[in-house]
Amino acid sequence: MSDLQWMSVGDMLELLQRGALSAREALDHHIAWAEEHDDAFNLLVSRDVEQARATATAIDDARVAGQPVGRLGGLPMTVKDSLQTEGLRTTSGSLTLAEFIPDIDAAPVARLREEGAVIWAKTNLPMWAGDLQTYNEVAGTSNNPWDVTRSVGGSSGGSAGALAAGYTPLEVGSDIGGSIRNPAAMCGVVGHKPSYGIVPMRGHIPGAPGTLTQADIAVAGPMARTVDDCALALDVLAGVDQWHRPAWTLDLPPPRTADVAGLRVAIWADDAYCRVDPEIKSAILDVAAHFSAVGADVNIDARPSGVRFDASDDVFWNLLGAALSGEAPAEEIEEYAMALAQRPNGDTPLGVAGATGRHKFWLENNERRFQLRERWREFFSRWDVVLAPVSPTVAIPHDHSEPMMSRTIDVAGVDRPYTDQMAWMGLFGVVYLPVTSVPIGVHSTGLPIGMQVVAPFLEDRMALAVASIVEEMVGGHRRPPPVG
Repeated sequence: MSDLQWMSVGDMLELLQRGALSAREALDHHIAWAEEHDDAFNLLVSRDVEQARATATAIDDARVAGQPVGRLGGLPMTVKDSLQTEGLRTTSGSLTLAEFIPDIDAAPVARLREEGAVIWAKTNLPMWAGDLQTYNEVAGTSNNPWDVTRSVGGSSGGSAGALAAGYTPLEVGSDIGGSIRNPAAMCGVVGHKPSYGIVPMRGHIPGAPGTLTQADIAVAGPMARTVDDCALALDVLAGVDQWHRPAWTLDLPPPRTADVAGLRVAIWADDAYCRVDPEIKSAILDVAAHFSAVGADVNIDARPSGVRFDASDDVFWNLLGAALSGEAPAEEIEEYAMALAQRPNGDTPLGVAGATGRHKFWLENNERRFQLRERWREFFSRWDVVLAPVSPTVAIPHDHSEPMMSRTIDVAGVDRPYTDQMAWMGLFGVVYLPVTSVPIGVHSTGLPIGMQVVAPFLEDRMALAVASIVEEMVGGHRRPPPVG
């Protein structure tokens, strides 16, 4: 099976289940493929091949004996290095944790292992998952399999790159400001940002090892090369956390309709607040045209009443700054406060108002968020999904200049702030909506174009169902060109 590295999760599981492929064979194939290619891409941080082979062999033996092996029984996987893995080094891209070997799995990892996934390596990320590019002092810079001079995105950049390069059929990433969706789009794969709270995140770094709170806005979710594979993985990952397990269950609703002609599709392809590369806008409008052609109700001007992009972005940055500030040293917060006081309307880092504000400031912004959530709830009584850009641009050239906030991106020949990459993702993330990032074409640079499919809160299956339709319309996963 020379092309096993490109096989979908569903197809690989079918082979494993009927005995046409062993877990050990699947694992060894992916290890060998990664070893052959990772000098060019540098996507892996740590490996535990010996333990993974022992696990795969035990699953093969159990299957032969007729014992249950789980829904993912024997599937080889890599996992983002911000998720703790028992017995396997977890660095979160920081020298502080360069030798940290957890004694527990993060909640998403535990769920994957319980269902028979064979986790053999960790994938690279920016330090503390804190950038839209993937590089750090522990493992270096990860290169995009589509163009090694370009970033894989971040912070789940190694995850997306490993999928695009054929190292793994399934990954699990995390997302607070777009860290699943951005790299998925940059690398031409699929990523699903779940509704906030449906995938427990205990064991994610940051926070520090041992942290029990789940950061505001932050989620963990599946990444794969097909939408169906992400949907399968979400079934494994989603569920109530340890606090609510005694009384609560999670039962996500099915898609609103299975009839494409009955879909109500809103399009938000560009905005004066955050302009998008014309080729990305055009690709989204092409998808809109496909939906119109099959009888869907499509509107390129539909917007939620009372939701302004700029005001929503302000709420996003205020709440994101607060969410990220918990791990910052007190002296750093004090420096931010002094900078903000000296330049209240100047070039202070984005998010510092939220990081330094009184609790009343957070409460005010949280109320603003819930007002936005109500507007979106009303909007989705009329529309089923929104289609929107992931980022204003395709994968950017490597740029590690400091400070980060002084970087810029090129959007069709115009220099724009580096943080514009987060605006379209923050628009939906701050209000907890489920979003599937799906590839929809290739830019004139030869790089993938991604699109967000946004659905109502807790209607994750709706986002995935429409993303699957999009996948069929545009031809599905494309492999990057061979290296060299």
